[in-house]
Amino acid sequence: KGMAAPEMAAITLDATKMLDPCLVKPDRIEAKRIVAVLDETIAKLEMSSLIPRIINSLDRFADTLGPEITDSLIEHRKLSNEVEHLLGSSEEGDTRRAEEQRGCLCLLEQRLKCSLRTVLRLLLANPSLCQALKYKAWVKESPAEAFIKAFEEFRNFMLERLLTSPVEEEEKIRFMQNVSLQVKKDTEALTALQAELAAATQAREEEIHEKDNAIKDLKTSMQGLAKDRAAGVQQIEEEREKRQEEALRASQARRAGLQRDIQELEAQLGALVVEHRASELALRKRKRRAEMEIVNWIQKYDTDMGEKQAEYDEVHAAYAEEKAQLALLTEKRAVLLQECSQIEEERRARQKKEEEALKELTTMTLAATRIQAFWRGYLVRSLFKSKRKKKKKGKGRKGKKAKK
Repeated sequence: KGMAAPEMAAITLDATKMLDPCLVKPDRIEAKRIVAVLDETIAKLEMSSLIPRIINSLDRFADTLGPEITDSLIEHRKLSNEVEHLLGSSEEGDTRRAEEQRGCLCLLEQRLKCSLRTVLRLLLANPSLCQALKYKAWVKESPAEAFIKAFEEFRNFMLERLLTSPVEEEEKIRFMQNVSLQVKKDTEALTALQAELAAATQAREEEIHEKDNAIKDLKTSMQGLAKDRAAGVQQIEEEREKRQEEALRASQARRAGLQRDIQELEAQLGALVVEHRASELALRKRKRRAEMEIVNWIQKYDTDMGEKQAEYDEVHAAYAEEKAQLALLTEKRAVLLQECSQIEEERRARQKKEEEALKELTTMTLAATRIQAFWRGYLVRSLFKSKRKKKKKGKGRKGKKAKK
C-alpha cells in the first residue's frame, strides 16, 4: 500500500495533464499546424457569426470598420439579398426555369463564398478590430455560439489525441481502469451502506410500530378513564340533584317560617304605629313651637346685630380718627425723640468734657499739691541742714576757746 499511493498519485497527475489540454503544448510540427488551422477556423466561425449582426447595424459600425471593410460588407449584403430573393422566387413547375435558377444560384453561392472569404481576411488582418467587434456585436445564446462551443470541444479533443503518445494512452487506460475499480468499490460500499440503512430503517419502523401499539394502549386506557370519568360525573350530578332538592325543601320550610315572622312583625308594627301616633302629634306641636321661637330669636338677633353694627361703625369711625391722631402724635414723638436724643448726646458730650476737665483739674491739683509738698520738704530740709551747719560751727569755736 505504501508503494501504491505514490504510484497512484503519479498516475493521477499524468492523467490530469492528459485530460486537461490547457496544461500541455504541442511539440510536433504537424500537431501545431493542425491546432493552428483549428484555431483559425474557430476565429473565422466567430467572425462569421458576427457578420449578420454587423451588416444589420452597418451604420453604427462604419466608423470602426473603415471604408474597405464597409464596402466589402455592403457587397456581401447585396449578394445575400440576391440569394434570398432567388431562393424565394424559385418555381417548381417550369423545369427549364428551375435549371436556370439553379445555375444562377450556384454562381451566386460561389460569389458569396468569395465575398465571405474576403470579409474574413480583412477582419482577421486586424486583431484589435476583431476584439472590438466581439465586444460590441456578440450575442449570447445564439445558434452559432453552440456550434462554436462544439467545435472548440472538437479542437480540444483533437489536441488531446495529437499530444497523447502510446505510453500515455496506456497510462490513461490504466487510470480509467483504476477509476472504474474505485467506482466499483465505492458502489459496493454504497450498497453495504444502503443495506445498513435499510436495516436501520426497519429497526426504526419496528420501534415506531411498538410506539404506535403503546399509543393505542394509552388511548384505550384513556377511553376507559373517560368512561369512568363520565360515570363519576353522573354520580356527582345525582348527588348534587339530591342535595339541591334537600336544600330546596329546607329553604321552603325556612321561607314559611320567615313569612310567619314577617306577619307577626307587621302586626306588631301596626300596633306600635297606633300607639306612637299621639306622641308623634305632640312632638310635632313642640317642633312647631320651637320653630316659632327660633324665628323670633333670629329676628331679635338680627335687630340686635343691626344695633351692634351701627355702634361698631361709630366706634370704628372714632377709632379711625384716633388712629389718625395717633399717627400724627407718633410722627411728632419721633421728631421729639430725635431732638431729645440729640440733646442727650450733646449733654453727654458736654458732661464728658466737664468730667475730663474736672479730672484734669484734679490731676493738676494733685500734682501741684505734691510739687508744693515736695518743695516745702525741700525747704525744710534745706533749713535744717543750714541749722546743723551753724551748730557744728558754734561747737567748734567753743572747744577752741576752752583749750586756750
